[in-house]
Amino acid sequence: MMVQFLAPHIKYLSTQGFDIDIACSEVGGRFEEVKRNLAPYVNQIFKLSLVRSPLSLKNWTGYKDLTRLFKNNNYDFVWTNEPVMSVATRLAARNARKKGTKVMYMSHGFHFFKKAPIINWILFYPIERFVAGYTDKIVCINKEDFDRAQKFNVNEVAYIHGIGMDTSRLTKSVEKRTDIRKELNLKNDDFLILSIGELNKNKNQKTIIKALSTLDNSKIHYILCGKGSQLQDLGKLTSELGLDNQVHFLGYRRDVVDICTGVDLFAMPSLREGLGLAALEAMYCGLPLVTSNLRGFEDYNKAGRNGFLCSPTDYKDFAAKIGELYTNKELADAMSNNNLKDVTPFILDNSLSEVKALFDNL
Repeated sequence: MMVQFLAPHIKYLSTQGFDIDIACSEVGGRFEEVKRNLAPYVNQIFKLSLVRSPLSLKNWTGYKDLTRLFKNNNYDFVWTNEPVMSVATRLAARNARKKGTKVMYMSHGFHFFKKAPIINWILFYPIERFVAGYTDKIVCINKEDFDRAQKFNVNEVAYIHGIGMDTSRLTKSVEKRTDIRKELNLKNDDFLILSIGELNKNKNQKTIIKALSTLDNSKIHYILCGKGSQLQDLGKLTSELGLDNQVHFLGYRRDVVDICTGVDLFAMPSLREGLGLAALEAMYCGLPLVTSNLRGFEDYNKAGRNGFLCSPTDYKDFAAKIGELYTNKELADAMSNNNLKDVTPFILDNSLSEVKALFDNL
């Protein structure tokens, strides 16, 4: 969270007169990276014993770390992110709030949402309603969460257009590094579908593989950029459906912009997303979208204008929508032009201003 989403905001707020401390946990060995990148912009950096699992006893230690932190420092604001960490943070900040500290929780996607498993509602919904009472402002990055949070016992609920899409790596270079069609030995008239993201159950790439089988068209190819636990299962499914020549696993890639400029469509059939940053990046590159019909996606993927939305597991509907864009180039071009315009509110420069305004208003 700190490395991928919050670093640009910390740097920006530090230039706007804010004195900042960071408190975060060790995830993936990246704590040293946080210190290297952000030390010049903050006063202190604290390591917490918090983990994502709500059942871990380490979180009790993390809670006590936070309690001491708030007791020893006179913070005007506490900005907390990530569900489990934010529960601990808001409980630990109870006494600080009595002395005037304002606590803001930014949800990057509630675990409870329309079409979410019932277990999510049983586990997470009552907890979130409870800790909302120890929150001065809840910030949501999609409209469904925003509407639901307004029913909580919280002083204020705000909506912003995501935490900010950094377009620097998506800017086209003068010299294109990758010709994906040449790399994969594909023809100019082949139709290429792209997915970018971890290969896991939630990203649900198997739906597009099944859709490809339904289409039964050797000119349509599916390219997956990313690595993850589902690689073997997805490869097995590809072989079982006889699609080895049409499904291409590229692994983790850094030349995303070059790949995007060489394909025709972006697909994201996720089972859960807070907003769906990869789809927004594809919009920025001018690709039509075919995504799940879930919160987040519904905020910017307007059916018929930016792409299409389908039920996450309805591979036949995904196949139908992909087929429509394959045969209707005029529609695909119109969606491409719309996406280049409609993505503007979600870029980082806009988000930096939106987040600062949250503190100014609070």
